[in-house]
Amino acid sequence: MSPILIISIILGYFGLLMLIGRLTAKGADNASFFIGNKRSPWYIVAFGMIGTSLSGVTFISVPGWVEASQFSYMQMVLGYLLGYTIIALVLMPLYYRLNLTSIYTYLQQRFGQASYRTGASFFLLSRTIGAAFRLFLVAGVFQKILFDAWNVPFFVTVLITILLIWLYTYKGGIKTIVWTDTLQTLFMLVAVGLTVYVISDELGFAIGSLGEIIHGSEYGKVFFFDDPSDPKWFWKQFFSGAAISVVMTGLDQDMMQKNLSCKNIGEAQKNMFSFSVILVLVNWVFLLLGALLYMYAAKNGIGLPERADDLYGMLATQHLPLMIGVLFILGLIAAAYSSADSALTALTTSACVDLLDIEQRPEADQKKLRMKVHVIMSIILFFTILIFRWINDDSVISNLFKAAGFTYGPLLGLYAFGLATKRAINDKLAPLVCIVSPILCFIAFKNPEWLGLKSIGFEILIYNGALTFLGLLLISRKPAA
Repeated sequence: MSPILIISIILGYFGLLMLIGRLTAKGADNASFFIGNKRSPWYIVAFGMIGTSLSGVTFISVPGWVEASQFSYMQMVLGYLLGYTIIALVLMPLYYRLNLTSIYTYLQQRFGQASYRTGASFFLLSRTIGAAFRLFLVAGVFQKILFDAWNVPFFVTVLITILLIWLYTYKGGIKTIVWTDTLQTLFMLVAVGLTVYVISDELGFAIGSLGEIIHGSEYGKVFFFDDPSDPKWFWKQFFSGAAISVVMTGLDQDMMQKNLSCKNIGEAQKNMFSFSVILVLVNWVFLLLGALLYMYAAKNGIGLPERADDLYGMLATQHLPLMIGVLFILGLIAAAYSSADSALTALTTSACVDLLDIEQRPEADQKKLRMKVHVIMSIILFFTILIFRWINDDSVISNLFKAAGFTYGPLLGLYAFGLATKRAINDKLAPLVCIVSPILCFIAFKNPEWLGLKSIGFEILIYNGALTFLGLLLISRKPAA
């Protein structure tokens, strides 16, 4: 694909997003930015959340992951259903009952100020890392297919990537993102669906027989029940998936901010249940795409790239018909930005509400503070992406879930303790517990033989949450009568 065509696609796409941003930001205030004035239609939120949950990581990294892990990722995806049920029936009613703007305000009401600040800080750390992973992946693809040919440095690519997000979100916030995410999800799903169709046709496969063909191939094994020490063992993956969905959706300001923009709890729950079922199907299609990409490369004698994450982009832009290359660019942009734009908005919301007490400040100063924080968060994201580029050495999706295990674990422990017990804690010691727990888990992760294990996988999140829970129990007491 020519650089001029790629640039034209990008400019046209962002022109459309900025038009939506302009229309939805009319009359926007802080309530619009943070929770969309609680007027978002649940079905629009549900469809847009698919793109936010999948992101550029799923679009690029899941298909590339098939060679190493086959379809074992579906075991985690099935666990998501359990996690989303917990979110819909336990967490969301709590958030709506307390009428929260930031979900971490619950920790203040339940434990105290130190726990509240700790929870919000871990979210800011977790979401910054997660958003950096996602944007790093996309910036890397843009660098390879476009900017390397023009000798543009990687940091300039990252700067452009973040600036484009900032331009259409800085006014409308979540009110804008609910609608832009819907458009971006549509582009992403169309891109993947048509790519699957075209490759299937090139390989001579009928669409109706794809499931049977793939699951009879070397890539199609889904369930691993044999070896409990295997990181792909079903129960490890299933319960890790449930825990990951709870923390990365239910305890994540980014995802919950969209749900809290619905009119009431009933509509928010409709959104969550419909979204969860569709998400399972969409993840299966992404794995199906991955298997087809490897089969296409093998049939045509195409050498595989050094990094599995580069497979889809290489085939789409260099070997498949031009239409697929165009759709790949559109789908990649859509997948990446549907996650990154809401992450930037959520980071701004949490920093303003949880750390800077924006609601306690004079109304005349609130908008200025919010916009200043939005810029600062963009800068932090920029440098985090550059740091990740220096240290990345694995599939991005694998790194993303590993990072989630360490950074979201304390949040899982805090909320689990708050909801499962009525005990009070020594609030001043909560930050210490939440710092020590992931440190101990990291040591165990690096030295699994100390625990009699061959390795520790994504279940590190469960261990981290349990250790935080135990630490909180040690500093707790029975509540006063």
